[in-house]
Amino acid sequence: MWTYLIQGFLIGIAYVAPIGTQNLFVINTALTQKRMRTLITALIVMFFDISLSVACYFGVGALMSASIWLELIVVGIGSLVVIWIGIGLVRSHDKMDNSTDVDMPILKVIGTACVVTWFNPQAIIDGTMLLGASKASIPDDMGLPFILGVSLASASWWIIMSMTVNLFRAKITDKTLRIVNVVCGTFIIFYGLKLLYSGIQMAIEFFG
Repeated sequence: MWTYLIQGFLIGIAYVAPIGTQNLFVINTALTQKRMRTLITALIVMFFDISLSVACYFGVGALMSASIWLELIVVGIGSLVVIWIGIGLVRSHDKMDNSTDVDMPILKVIGTACVVTWFNPQAIIDGTMLLGASKASIPDDMGLPFILGVSLASASWWIIMSMTVNLFRAKITDKTLRIVNVVCGTFIIFYGLKLLYSGIQMAIEFFG
């Protein structure tokens, strides 16, 4: 049991740690908002991340593979959403002003966290391939310890990373934050365009 729990934890870290829209959303929150709201945001993202991991492990990939139409819709809509998030980052002018209430409505936090997780085609594809491949090599009775390890990895990552960034944010100037927004936003836009191009190629192959 412990072997598969640890294996799930290590694979979970490998899945969640690479830079992506989820990480950038939480990092921006940690840089611009108070500690409590940063923690709440991290917990919300953690919930959607864990729910996606569980869904990928137990079969979202099989559903997408069975329907090219669903795959095209997810990639198409997801790429446009990712591009929109990137544009928002590039255009933002956040300032490190502790006197200003920068808390966004909790429903908006929930909605954005859902978008950057469940509408992120790369997260779905990566989760399906990584966790799906792992599921094939794990005994059925060890599936629960494994996915529990993945969930613990997600919880550890989001809480520790967000609190660390928030703790050292006082050393980050407005100019630094602007640079972070532009760099991250540019990366996200490029990433979204790449996904859109992949979706167009898939559509050409399918309809051609």
